[in-house]
Amino acid sequence: MKKILRILFLFLFANPLFAQQNQLSPQAEISVLTVGPGTSLNDAFGHSGFRIKDLNKDIDVVYGYGEYDFDAPNFYLKFAQGKLNYLINKTEFNRFYQIYKYYNRGIKEQLLNLSQNEKQKLYDYLIENYKPENRRYLYEFFFDNCATKIKDVCNITLDNAITFNKPKDFKDATFRTLIHNNLNRNSWGSLGIDLALGSVIDRQATPEEHMFLPENIYRFFEHATIENSNKSLVKSSRILYSKKVIPQTTNFILSPLFILGIIGLLIIYITYRDNQKTIRTKWLDVILFIFTGLVGVLILLLWFATNHTGTHHNYNLLWAFALNILFIHQLLKSKTSAWFVKYIKLLIILLCLLTLHWIIGVQVFAPALIPLLIALFIRYIFLVKHYKNHL
Repeated sequence: MKKILRILFLFLFANPLFAQQNQLSPQAEISVLTVGPGTSLNDAFGHSGFRIKDLNKDIDVVYGYGEYDFDAPNFYLKFAQGKLNYLINKTEFNRFYQIYKYYNRGIKEQLLNLSQNEKQKLYDYLIENYKPENRRYLYEFFFDNCATKIKDVCNITLDNAITFNKPKDFKDATFRTLIHNNLNRNSWGSLGIDLALGSVIDRQATPEEHMFLPENIYRFFEHATIENSNKSLVKSSRILYSKKVIPQTTNFILSPLFILGIIGLLIIYITYRDNQKTIRTKWLDVILFIFTGLVGVLILLLWFATNHTGTHHNYNLLWAFALNILFIHQLLKSKTSAWFVKYIKLLIILLCLLTLHWIIGVQVFAPALIPLLIALFIRYIFLVKHYKNHL
């Protein structure tokens, strides 16, 4: 009987006590924090989070979306497939601040112009979202990341009553351009992104879609208003930490443009020598077919075997032709069939199509690839000429 009474007591009083414990005081503040970019590719686009500050309740924490779930089974496979769940995390503000200060990443704060009920609703949503059974969500770089979650949670809190006005310096741009604005174009990270992501990111992003980047969350929030109230979404803004300007040195010799340029010149030189001596360097052709074929297979896997939406319709396949991997044996023969000559002519046509796609804007390709593409074009023309003379 006592056990039953104890259970009834907990049922009747535990929930109200828990709700009271999470009740914000009238002095509570909720703000959006925007962290500047870091030095590595995975933090090159910045970070966003909610700060909940209520000194009367000894609360000063930051909720953010986008933490890796390293305990997930088959972590790396799911990451590659775009099927990895990310986590919402919770950090004491002082720790949050010290971490990003240590890494010299700027921190800006925007105090939200919310009523007491709206503050409580947003805080309750974050508490519920942080529960172990709710923490995980399927991350998507363009449409469901640490920045878009800030916009989505604010919309839920205000019943979609936010109007996101364009900033004064707003410029229409494609998703790829928005990414490039945050990267050094002549970097391996930028090259990898341009190889992996297809033409779907070369469409113009809507103004609201610009907010997949934390910095654009900050810019749009600065000009956002709440419908039917004539209120700005942001009450005030301030800089919590200014990034120290440290001169960045870049080594051009290690850049993709330089290295691929050297490789391209080497291919052209060997091709020139082969043409002069009426010979063919077989090992070079085998390496080119292996390389372009394997890159093509990787692009196909990213397109058809993953859930990544940005990897679809990738016309890098026009130079990284996956079928090359199947015809390596043809390159080892002294004489080849007429059909293989036609196949190499197809590779030349595909390179021409790639150029056309680039010119008319179907897809933007990595500039660092230009020396390699020119070298492939010259090599393929040489192969057609060479094989015709030896049929």
